[in-house]
Amino acid sequence: MRLIRYREHTGWRLGAVPDGADAAYALPDADVFALVRRAAANGVTAADAARASIREASPIADDWRSLTLGVPIEAPEVWAAGVTYQRSREARNYEATGGKLDASTFYDKVYDAERPEIFFKSTAARTVGPGGEVSLRSDSAWQVPEPELGVVLDGDGRIVAYTIGNDMSCRDIEGENPLYLPQAKMWKQSCSLGPTLRLAETTPDPYALDIELRIYRGGRLVVEERANTGQLKRRLEELVSFLRRDNVIFEGTVLLTGTCIVPPNQFTLEANDRIEIDIAGIGTLINSVVA
Repeated sequence: MRLIRYREHTGWRLGAVPDGADAAYALPDADVFALVRRAAANGVTAADAARASIREASPIADDWRSLTLGVPIEAPEVWAAGVTYQRSREARNYEATGGKLDASTFYDKVYDAERPEIFFKSTAARTVGPGGEVSLRSDSAWQVPEPELGVVLDGDGRIVAYTIGNDMSCRDIEGENPLYLPQAKMWKQSCSLGPTLRLAETTPDPYALDIELRIYRGGRLVVEERANTGQLKRRLEELVSFLRRDNVIFEGTVLLTGTCIVPPNQFTLEANDRIEIDIAGIGTLINSVVA
């Protein structure tokens, strides 16, 4: 079961897209957590509560992608984990060594360490949804999208749902000095989420999700990369446990779990590029790039 936020004349509404279908149905709940609470009060799962609500309903759209979609969750905070895939480790080492790859770095250490890298990525005001514009940083000449599986957490740190995240990154700024990481990762419109939430209870195996990145420039495909969440070195619960440690987790917090796809080293984003990130069972997150 997937959930969407869509706009109608009265404002934003929560909708459901049943598995194996494209049709979307309105739900009576304000957001995913209202659905979860309603389900718990009735002793059923969130997916079962959604199914019961739409069983006799008519669809609001035959294809949910035709609706005006917003971020599926207005995350008060977005955090991110780094160097959780071998591909990310290689890319960070390339940046840190100026392309020489002639020495071990702190990225090698964190890849093998007990404690993962976790950093603050975004707020609701800095995050855009499907169809929105992600922004280039003006003082970077080497910028890329980083496709990631995002976990949506309740106030107790439990994984309620999964979504797609784009962790926009400045490879030159991070490579120059690791203390510049906040500037390499966080600025206006530097994060996107969507297009749906896949309820965790309806996700058979989050470690078996195909991820694909496509970047178009002038209508021409210039980057196409594929990977799978099975390549993730750490367990999702492990990453969440470090985020929760001595921390306050706000309902709706999203943790991006690291990237297994990094565009070729010679590539940098340009204004008017189109970014498409696909994760099986969640959808395709599409954003355009602005300077």
